[in-house]
Amino acid sequence: MTDARERLIDFIKKDAVFHGDFTLTSGKKATYYVDMRRVSLDHRVAPLIGQVMLELIRDVPDVAAVGGLTMGADPIASAILHQGVAAGAAYDAFVVRKQPKDHGRGRQVEGPDLAGKRVIVVEDTSTTGGSPLAAIEALRKVGAEIAGVAVVVDRNTGAREIIEEAGYPYFAALDLNDLGLS
Repeated sequence: MTDARERLIDFIKKDAVFHGDFTLTSGKKATYYVDMRRVSLDHRVAPLIGQVMLELIRDVPDVAAVGGLTMGADPIASAILHQGVAAGAAYDAFVVRKQPKDHGRGRQVEGPDLAGKRVIVVEDTSTTGGSPLAAIEALRKVGAEIAGVAVVVDRNTGAREIIEEAGYPYFAALDLNDLGLS
């Protein structure tokens, strides 16, 4: 295990895991909640996320950009972009809105032109796979080629199976075992 990965796990366990009764985006109930924005927007942790995610996706060929459904994916994509530059890799970032804008250019996917480019959809925490699939639907409309889905924390609740069944490679940096939650 890399030092960055070990430190990331420590920060998540200490600052982002909450115990109690929670309702997830999916509507499912849980006795814990992993609030990744508590760490993905922290100056100490964002670089670690970028490093760990770069390691996770480094062998996926010809990826031009990373991003996903706003808001969970935004700091993850930004961390990858910045740590990629520091490591000599050239990943752009993009943001997928939940709905197209109703003004301006009316775009749903913001950032560089992705037509014909290979992209990885990222997510902070994955439960059902619904957010990455929604992002994929919007990305396909702009002509992007989906190289895979990469998540920081997989809750081990079926997202991997749903994404893979839809035909996309799935990569997870951490799971519940890593966080002592299984």
